[in-house]
Formats: sequence, structure tokens, C-alpha cells
Amino acid sequence: MPTFHAIAQSTHADKRWQRYASYAFAAKEALAPLVAQELPRAVLHLPIAFVRQNDQFAPVAVLGIQPGQNLFVAPDGRWLGGYTPAAYRAHPFALANLPDGQQVLAFDADSGLLTEAEGEAFYDSEGRPAQAVQDILAFLTQVQANRAQTQRICQALAEHQLIQPWPITVQTEAGQRQVDGLYRIDEAALNALPAESLKALQQAGALPMVYCQLLSMQHLLLLGQLAQAHRKAAHPLPAAPNGELDLSFLSNNGTLSFGAQ
Repeated sequence: MPTFHAIAQSTHADKRWQRYASYAFAAKEALAPLVAQELPRAVLHLPIAFVRQNDQFAPVAVLGIQPGQNLFVAPDGRWLGGYTPAAYRAHPFALANLPDGQQVLAFDADSGLLTEAEGEAFYDSEGRPAQAVQDILAFLTQVQANRAQTQRICQALAEHQLIQPWPITVQTEAGQRQVDGLYRIDEAALNALPAESLKALQQAGALPMVYCQLLSMQHLLLLGQLAQAHRKAAHPLPAAPNGELDLSFLSNNGTLSFGAQ
């Protein structure tokens, strides 16, 4: 687990930080939290599901088919997807909770991105947070505010009994394996809702999340194709003549097939 330290002038005024150049920090995360605001972009590239957290549901991007492996992180640390979840974009910064309930900006001390001389300053010459640090704090604050809205939307979906288990059967070369713990929208229950219930969900801002989750399920095949590429990743991923990552394998048939039971 990362070790986050609150950023303070007394401890960080003479320190500097570097921006991440690799997504290796996310390489073992098969799920990434999402907020409602980013779903319209995430749906274009990532499979989206719900998970249960403390008797509540929350949307996540499904990034792997087994715990401890993020198929969207290449062996060299590059991100292979067309969209990066907001949960990763502020690394190595995060909001931390203080004992009094307040939240402060914190830095991952285990990231290797805290330096003495190289990189960007935390504070300017007048002792104010540097502009980049202010921008990161504003971004994280916006995500946190949208997370509260996301929780309200998921609660409305659960109250209307629109979230159901999503068991996924993975057919591998070694046989079938079932992925449990994921949930999806119950499309039949959605279609059977009375008009007043649909109106209530519309007013709660829940319908975009409903349709994003349903549409995103088409991306499950991409996980199979990425898994195939990772099995070959003992060898370098193919590179195009210009040095860019060659993702032509995504158009080929993978060795995994997915089906919901």
C-alpha cells in the first residue's frame, strides 16, 4: 500500500517532485474506481461494472480478468487504453483524511518521485503552493465532489433494483474460469420500470450511468485480446517502424472468449 504524507511547507518547501512517466504503479490493479463525470469518455474504451463496497455499489473500470493484473499497463509501463481513469491521473498525489475529518493534499512517499533537486517545486518563492500543485488539488477536489454524486446515483439504481450480479465465464486455453464480484445493470428490470420510476432516475441523473454501463460491455473482448498480448509479453510488444506501440493485435481474434451466465 502507498504511504501518503500530507504536503506542508514545513516538510516540503525544500523538496521537489517529478511527474510520472510510467503506469507501473497501477500494474497490479484489475479494477479502477470511476466517477459519473468520466463515464461518457470511459465507455468508449473500457468495460464498466459495479462492485459492492460496504453495502453500497460503485462503478469501476474492469482492467483485468484476474486479481493483481492490469491488462491495460504494458510491460514497459505504457498505458494501452484510449482513456485513463481519473483515479490514476493525479499520481503521485491524493487527498488524505485528517483525524478531524478535513482533507488535505498528500504525496505518495513510496512513488520514487520525491526529490531533493530535480523536478518541480511544491511551493513558489513567496511560500504559496506552486500553480501545478494548485491545479492537482483542484482536480482531486472536483473528482471527490463527483464521487459523492456518483454514490447518490448508485443508491438510486439500487433502490430501483436495477443492479444485478454479473458472473463472467472466461474461456482460456486451460479451460473455463468464472470471474465473480462484478455487477451490471439489469436491462430487463430497466425496461419494466413504470414511467414514474424512470422519471425519478432521470431527475437523479442516473440514466447516463445506466446506458454507459450497458454499452461498455462490448469491450470485454478487448480484455481477452490484451491477455493474449500479455502472455506474449515475455517478448517485447511489437513496435511500428516509427517506434510507436503497435496495437494491430487488437483487431485479431484472441484466445479468450467471454460470456455471461
